Amino acid sequence: MRDVSEKQAADDKVAVVIVAAGRGTRAGQANGPKQYQQIGGGAVIARTLGAFLTHPKIGPVVVAIHADDGALFRRTAGANADRVVAVTGGTSRQESVRLGLLALRSNAPGRVLIHDAARPFVDAELIDRTIAAIGERQGALPALPVADTLKRETAEGMIGETVSRAGLYAAQTPQGFPFWPILAAHEKAHHLGKADFTDDAAIAEWAHIPVKIVPGSPENVKLTWARDIAMADQRLSSAPRFPDIRTGNGYDVHAFEPGDHVTLCGVAIPHDRKLSGHSDADVGLHALTDALLATCGAGDIGTHFPPSDPQWKGAASRIFVEHAAKLVRARGGRIANVDITLICEAPRVGPHREAMTETLSAILRISRDRISIKATTNEKLGFVGREEGIAAIATASVVFPGDVPE
Repeated sequence: MRDVSEKQAADDKVAVVIVAAGRGTRAGQANGPKQYQQIGGGAVIARTLGAFLTHPKIGPVVVAIHADDGALFRRTAGANADRVVAVTGGTSRQESVRLGLLALRSNAPGRVLIHDAARPFVDAELIDRTIAAIGERQGALPALPVADTLKRETAEGMIGETVSRAGLYAAQTPQGFPFWPILAAHEKAHHLGKADFTDDAAIAEWAHIPVKIVPGSPENVKLTWARDIAMADQRLSSAPRFPDIRTGNGYDVHAFEPGDHVTLCGVAIPHDRKLSGHSDADVGLHALTDALLATCGAGDIGTHFPPSDPQWKGAASRIFVEHAAKLVRARGGRIANVDITLICEAPRVGPHREAMTETLSAILRISRDRISIKATTNEKLGFVGREEGIAAIATASVVFPGDVPE
């Protein structure tokens, strides 16, 4: 987990404080705190984090967690744990928010959203509406008009009166504020010992910060009780889904130099020149390596096999492809198909296509019908047309586990 000071908080980015330090006793403790319980095959907090980390307007994200939950948070958040700042929260929601805001102070954002981890169904449109309503001295509160008839109870448990619902709203999160005013309000409340605020809009109201109501979302429910967790799990489990299929592209080019053969897609082909490169300069396999790495966000071939490293001098490029395929499989990926186009005037690729396909089938451990190798000329145009080198384009499709909601 990084420190906020390592990332400049740009004015056009909005920071987020996610409150996840509670014990959630009303949801039951059999499966741990509610923010770590499973819904639709993933943890509540993982889904909440994803909503903000994938939003283009969001910058630094701080998560206030319980002192005992460090390892649990890392395990549950997975790769996202390194994209956020985790701070130890307080004994109340209000104190956890204050500590989260303090973590942003060294590189203060212009605006901040404060969100409950137990609201995993927040969507991009709600985030956008809230951000748009934040002003220099104005906060924003997503809320829904109260639809139910309200009754006030007497001490004897009887109906005392019917309360008009006109102008009444049910507050949601994320609640958005200009950063310094809301931090100052929290700090003032802390120093005065006022710890009875139920949300941040209430603190803003107390500190005379105007708060604009924006339309909330009926989907943005807070998971409070065990039945809420069960209903959320059922909702996600029954939602239409589609497979997590990812496509990666790769491109490479190598120039000719004196030699007697070229290596393309793992096959040595006699030629009056060879390709220049630190390894065996197999342009097809280099492009394929990049395509495979792209499907799991693992950088490029130079990241894993820098040309400055002497151990790769003259190395067979199948090593690079095997490494990329291993990374894909380590993340649970299954290579569905690969497609390579070799662009050259010479040598002729057609007579060697079967051997190339057989080689790739063995390297990737996939059937031959999932491999396509094509060749084309550049119609005598450019460096390829002048027979100065060979270029290659590769595409790989990989199926990863875990369906993505439609």
